[in-house]
Amino acid sequence: MARLPYLDVTDLAPEHKHLLKRNINLLRLMSHSPKGATAFHGMGHYIRFDSPLDTRLREMAILQIGYLTRSVYEYTHHIKISRDFGVSDEDIRAIAAETAGRPSSLDPLTGHVLRAAREMTTGLTTTDETFAALSSHLDKECLTDLVLIISFYNAVVRFLATMQIDNEPEYQALLAEFPFE
Repeated sequence: MARLPYLDVTDLAPEHKHLLKRNINLLRLMSHSPKGATAFHGMGHYIRFDSPLDTRLREMAILQIGYLTRSVYEYTHHIKISRDFGVSDEDIRAIAAETAGRPSSLDPLTGHVLRAAREMTTGLTTTDETFAALSSHLDKECLTDLVLIISFYNAVVRFLATMQIDNEPEYQALLAEFPFE
């Protein structure tokens, strides 16, 4: 159960009602801080719609973070979102293999992206080897955006966990399809 009550659009001042355009629990709780939620929306919008980083790579990094941290909310929401951005069911299943150190059918760049997400999630930074591998595939802007995205979603999973935000039932079924190992 969430540590603060979920807000509805009727709970918000008229100038903040747009914050619940997507009526999901994360935003319903975050709207207790309208200015913070607005800033969060800005970065989230940039990541999803304006970053030049390949959308499939972006979603794979986010899924890796959700999987590694066992953030049911983040993981299941981005399973649904990722399908709209070129992530296949095989890609999602490969995350479990990569996390466990087993071989997968992923291309080398995707493997480097997942490794960077794991390293930054568990150890704060990437190794020089991982950074060099990413640098050989991505231009400076996309590499910078990848680091921003991994950093941002590490903040998101920590917010979700600390605020104990409940996953919506319609997303829960995705965990049965793609369980944590």
